[in-house]
Parts: sequence; C-alpha cells; structure tokens
Amino acid sequence: MCTMKNLRLFISLIILGCAAASCNKDYLQRLPQTKITPDAFFNSPQDLETYTNGLYSQFVIKSDDINSDNISSFSGGGEMDLMVENGLSSTTVGNTGWDNWNQLRSANFMLDNVYKAKGDQVAINHFIGIARFFRAQFYADKVARFSDVPWYSSAMSNIDSTLYKGRDPRAMVVDSIMADLQFAVDNIKADEGTRTRVTQWSALALMARFTLFEGTFRKYHDELNLQASAGTFFQKTAWACEQLMASGKFKIFTTGKGAQDYRFLFSSPTLSGNAEMIQWADYQQSLGIANNTHVVLGWEWSLSQSLVYSYLMTDGTPFTSLPNYKNLDYTHTFNNRDPRLAETVAYPGFSTTQDKSLYIAKPNLGAYDQLKYYPRDPAQRQGWYADYSALPIFRYAEVLLNYAEAKAELGTLAQSDIDNTINLLRDRVGMPHLNQGTANAMPDPVLAAAYPNVTGANKGALLEIRRERRVELACEGLRFNDVNRWKAGMRFQDSQQGMYVAALGPIDMTGDNVPDIAILASPSDTAVLAGLTPDMRANISRFYLKDKDGKDNNFYLENGTNGHIMFTRDRDSKRVFIEPQYYYRPIPLAQTVLNPQLKQIFGW
Repeated sequence: MCTMKNLRLFISLIILGCAAASCNKDYLQRLPQTKITPDAFFNSPQDLETYTNGLYSQFVIKSDDINSDNISSFSGGGEMDLMVENGLSSTTVGNTGWDNWNQLRSANFMLDNVYKAKGDQVAINHFIGIARFFRAQFYADKVARFSDVPWYSSAMSNIDSTLYKGRDPRAMVVDSIMADLQFAVDNIKADEGTRTRVTQWSALALMARFTLFEGTFRKYHDELNLQASAGTFFQKTAWACEQLMASGKFKIFTTGKGAQDYRFLFSSPTLSGNAEMIQWADYQQSLGIANNTHVVLGWEWSLSQSLVYSYLMTDGTPFTSLPNYKNLDYTHTFNNRDPRLAETVAYPGFSTTQDKSLYIAKPNLGAYDQLKYYPRDPAQRQGWYADYSALPIFRYAEVLLNYAEAKAELGTLAQSDIDNTINLLRDRVGMPHLNQGTANAMPDPVLAAAYPNVTGANKGALLEIRRERRVELACEGLRFNDVNRWKAGMRFQDSQQGMYVAALGPIDMTGDNVPDIAILASPSDTAVLAGLTPDMRANISRFYLKDKDGKDNNFYLENGTNGHIMFTRDRDSKRVFIEPQYYYRPIPLAQTVLNPQLKQIFGW
C-alpha cells in the first residue's frame, strides 16, 4: 500500500534532486542531494519501486473549487479575483504553477537512469510507466495553465543549452503527454492492493480526464487554431472510459442509503474496498498522515448561489423554473432539492457536534457554507492538519461523466449512454432519470444562457450533462478547468451572490422558526430586534453592513435593505474577463528575465 509511511521511508533513503526553486538559474539541472549515485542505484525493480514511492507526493488532492464560479466569496483572496480586477501581471502572479519543475526532474532523473536496471522487464516497465504517468500529470497541469511550455524529456545538466530554450508548441507537448499516458496504460499493472498506488486504471482515468480537457479546449478555443483535431481527443476519452467501464472492477458506490452513500465518499475513515475508487489517499493517525479538510466549513469561503441554483428539484425539474426562486429564503431554498445539495452545502438543521447543537451559516461569506469533505465524525477531525478522512484521487463517477460528455461532443450520444452514466449517478440519490429526447426538445434557458456556445442536436442533453458534472463533482477541484475548457470565462466575470434576505433584521437559519442571526445596517440599528425576547437578543449573532464608524463591511444586500447577499469587493472593483488572455497565465517576470527565450503569449 502506498502511504506516506512508505514515502517517509523513501525520503530517508534518498532525497530527490528536486529542490531547485524556479527563481534559480539551475531550476532544471540540480543533481540529487544524496550520497546515492545513479551508478549505485537504479539497478533493480526494487530500486525503481523505492524511487517511484517518492513521486506520490506530487498528487494534489483538492477539496474545494476556489477560483471558480462555485465560490461566492473567498476571504483569503484568489488569483481569479485578482485577475478579473485587472491586478494580475507577470510581476504579481508569483511563482504559482511555475515553481515545481523539481517534480519533472524527479521523473526524468529516473527515466534517464532506468536503463541500468536488471531483472524482470515487465516489472521494470511498470515503474517506467509510473514515472511517465507523473510526468504526464505534471505537463497536463502546465498546459492547462500556460498552454505552450518547454518540454524536457530528460534531466538537464548545467551545460545543456536547451535548459534555456523557449516554449514548445502546445500540440507538440500534448502529443508527448499522450505518448507518456499510453505507455503508462500499456505497462503499469492493473491492480495494487487497496488502490492507493498508481495502477493501469489510474492511468486510464488520467487519460480520460486530460483528453476531455484537451478536446473541449481545442473545440471551443478558436485562438489555438486546433479545432480540427478536437474529435481525436474525444475518441480517446471514450476509449479510455470504455476500458474502465468494461473492466467490471468499478461501479457507483451504493448501499441503498441514498445521499449518505454520496457523503461516505468524502468523509469516511477509509475507502478500502470501495468499488467507486480508482485511486484514493489514505490518512491515518497511526501513520502520522493527516489532511486539513475541516476548514472547508465556514472558514474562508462559501459556495455560490449559482452552484446552489444548479441542483434540480426532487421531481427532476430545474429549481430556476420556480416562479419565485430568486426570492426564496435560506431555509426554503433547500426544500425538495436533489439530495446532493444537502451533502455539499451546510443545510438548515445540520450539526457538527455530538450534543447536536445546530450549525449557523455565515452570511458575511454568502451563507452557503461548504459541507462536502467536512469530516462528520469528531474523531476524524482533531485540529489543524489533524483530520483523518480518506480522500478520492480518481473516482468512477468522473469517468462516467467524462464518457457522457465525450459521446455528446462526438455526436454519438444515445439514451443507453445516458442510462449507463448520468442515470447511475442519479439512481444513487433517488433522482429522476435524464431523458435525452426531452432535454434536447426543451434546453434549459438558464444553462443555455450560461453556455451560449453550446449548439447542435444534442444541445439540451449536453447542457444537462454539464449540470450533472457541476453537481456531482462540486468542490472536487475540477470546476475551474471545466469553465476554462468550455470557453465560459464570462462566468468568472459574474459577481457571485449568496442567500436571499427579505429584510434587515432577525433570520432563522436552522429551520426551527427561531431567529439565529440578524443582518443589520449598523451596530446602532437595534430597533428591528425589539420584538425578540431578551434571551433571543442575547444569543443572536449579529452581522452589520457598516461598522460603528460607518465603513462598509465586506458584504451588502442587492437592493440596499433586501435582496441577495453581494460583496463589496465586486462592487468596488468591476470584474472584467478578457478573452482569450485570461484563459492563460503569464510566466513570472523573474523567469523571463532569467531566460529571455520564454516569451509571453495572448497579451501577457
């Protein structure tokens, strides 16, 4: 089993030569800081296994959708907020996304020396496949952020002139990624114990994710002039998904408990034996390995009204088809909704404590506090970076969604495809099935307005597939790339909103008809609380639009004294998304000074 215990053992044996910071001249050519030399290592499959154990730290397991339209307000400030406020440049972007070239060198260093290994070639190829898997994952992230990037297939030395080369074309880099992924699929073993290690199935899942990203990006982003090749990537997505679907090894996890089964995927102590897990990460106190997932609940962000409105009613109709949906208060917004909503957003009546005291959502962040990934069992959350819930890395639900979308983009989607993908996800939580004919006959107008470049005979079905993806995969770190690849950046320009507030004064947030909070104009605005009992006034949480000095707080109401919660940052700094520039990021200025061959593209 690949755990951090293995990783610590590995690090104690060999520290990879990967510590070079991106601001340093030799960011791709530092040698491993270890007494073990290539001549004395990489001699057997066992050496390769020890080395590749260290690559697993490259997995970034996300439990939020920060920087996307699924977030209403992020008090920590996100890169997207900075960009749409015209504050992002090569000098302000920092090294985010560029400072991890050490990861590439880790994989390339092994691949440069693997020829020394003697033994079973099948075993050797397995570990070569793992190194190429991580190289593919590294470059997939780079392409998503920068498009054209330098491709390095070996570890650079300080005398290698190509260390200072410019960007390679996106098409060339992507072809190289695909070659790595295909080798990984063809050579990595199919199963390894509890599925905490990279397997052939992991490689197929990454291939499906990446090819769908690249196919849709090429189709919708005409600035790349690569539209003609989009279909090839959709075909590869379908192929990779079909291998996983036909294997018989995976299925949607369900025990008949509906939404509780969905919850279990993100807040249980272990995912061992869970048939939906293609790969997962194990966090155990006994191993000294923890995560920090408890911070998703009301810490620095809430989820957006836009996301909340995406969830269907329990009868399968859009929430946005209700005549008064924009004026429903917090508690009524949760009535008769897709059960996944109450497993994603802290709902009225939710309790985090054993004494069942009710959780009160925070209006200053929007009030739709994230619940998904929050460890429900107090024994699993013991403090800062002391949470012990298992986390998915690749799960089968995403594969099914990838398949449905690829088939729709190819124009070959059939009702049977929907039944074998989307409707399996809906079955788990007891939601009505999606009907292709009905969806295409009556495309949802709200979705159509959100994604105006979706056209064709399967327009309605494709829009519903996008809805299902947003709902099922909410907070799993995929939404940002989804919006980018669909060329829907105007959704990042939208000023996100929180809950609807009918009037200033006391508000029931828990559904028991007892006010829990009060939104007031200022600390002196107490008249609206006069009707409350002394006990209620003493215990109610107060939130002010202005502080005692008359200064605006971070949120306001859409219409002054009522309306949806909105945020002063968006009001004071107009959000503007510039296409196509903002689908990409600038290379940090320090890097272009160091290497003048690295040119900025798309207006950066």
